[in-house]
Amino acid sequence: MTGDGRGRCDWALSAPDYLAYHDDEWGRPVHGTAAWFERLTLEGFQSGLSWIVILRKRPAFREAFAGFDPEQVARFGDRDVARLLADSRIVRNRQKIEAAVSNARAVLDLADAGDDLGEFLASFAPDPRTHTRPARIEDVPARTPESVAMSAALKKRGFRFVGPTTCYALMQATGLVDDHVGYCWRAGAPRAGRP
Repeated sequence: MTGDGRGRCDWALSAPDYLAYHDDEWGRPVHGTAAWFERLTLEGFQSGLSWIVILRKRPAFREAFAGFDPEQVARFGDRDVARLLADSRIVRNRQKIEAAVSNARAVLDLADAGDDLGEFLASFAPDPRTHTRPARIEDVPARTPESVAMSAALKKRGFRFVGPTTCYALMQATGLVDDHVGYCWRAGAPRAGRP
């Protein structure tokens, strides 16, 4: 609990950046292809790192990756990859950078096939009537059958750095599941769902 008397998910209390992210963004629906692509990309970059690292570098990521416009990122070539590898403001991991470019192309391929990225991802949201909100932090899973299915479907369509744990983190962050713990003031807030 903080000075405002509101209970919160335990992780949100470890840093002011986390508190603001938790209260204002985490678990809330996102809209638009660029917003979905940003979340998918940043969750991939987070793999193996603390989310606070990504959160603090997010403004630089947005600048470096053209506001996460998939059409622009899909055109990135070797020079852009080299530029990104030299940019100390972001996470400089060649595999993750190349995956982001490849994933932008996969987003466009998905659109060419008539699928919207947000609708595609939301189709993996569990039925809210069957999803059990965690009572405490220890009850929060790292992956679920839905995130395993999302991961497999994304990989089948050419996406990279989209393992089941990354996909579940994406589902939590974008409101496809409500994993605010039972004593959190944000628990039960409106969330995204199946289209």
